[in-house]
Amino acid sequence: MSWWKPLVVLAVPPLVMLLLQVLSWQLVGVIEGSEDPMSPTMTPLKSLAINLSIGASGAVAIVLLARVARVPWRSLISSPRAFDARRLGTYLVAAALLVGAGIGVTALVAPDSPGWVGFGVSGTTVALLVVTVLTTPLQSAGEELWWRSAVLPAAASWVRAVRPALAVGIVVSSLGFAVLHGSNDPWLFGYYTFIGFCTGLMAIISRGIEAPVAFHVANNVLFGIVNTVMADGEPYAIDRSTDSGDASLLILAAVNIAMVALVWRRERRIRAAS
Repeated sequence: MSWWKPLVVLAVPPLVMLLLQVLSWQLVGVIEGSEDPMSPTMTPLKSLAINLSIGASGAVAIVLLARVARVPWRSLISSPRAFDARRLGTYLVAAALLVGAGIGVTALVAPDSPGWVGFGVSGTTVALLVVTVLTTPLQSAGEELWWRSAVLPAAASWVRAVRPALAVGIVVSSLGFAVLHGSNDPWLFGYYTFIGFCTGLMAIISRGIEAPVAFHVANNVLFGIVNTVMADGEPYAIDRSTDSGDASLLILAAVNIAMVALVWRRERRIRAAS
């Protein structure tokens, strides 16, 4: 592609997401009668707005790259093979087990790190759980389509040789993913960058988006459920400020590494069998 086209893919989806979130949060503020609709407290409607806006931005990123690069959008989902729903299901089960184990270890080793207050169930809790289960998969898939299916190959097009191109694509998409999460805490920023790096490897190893989507969905849904039920019946707040992260994130980084290893081993077996 022309050198400027990846810049368009990098710039447009974040603007779409920002516009959708600002407008939807203002609407939610009117509905809920909130004095500060832009606060980080996650009410059910604000969580729904976030999930839908990110899912829509992921779709925009795919359509945009398919148009500017003049390639079939399906080739951005998986290539050279076709999309495989069975792959997605298998990786989703494996990712849920790994993420669940990571949450369990974190609860034992560093229970104060995630900001859990205490177990509690209220009407707000139930509403947040419904939103989490039904729409967080859209948000997670949207982020993977955005950063791994669109930004990674777009940025890689700046370099002709294959391996350096993949390196550039992974670095740009991982850093962009971390920047978009808006944390100035070094632990959190590093962790988000590492997630992007690992899911980028999953996509490249498996030649498709199924593995990174499965991992992202399992991670966000399970953590969303735990954060909700451990907020003592109240809406939980997303804190990404300075000093909000710590070394307990290394536990979750190990979960990412385990998932990459699992994908590499399974894909190697598939290719050997075929």
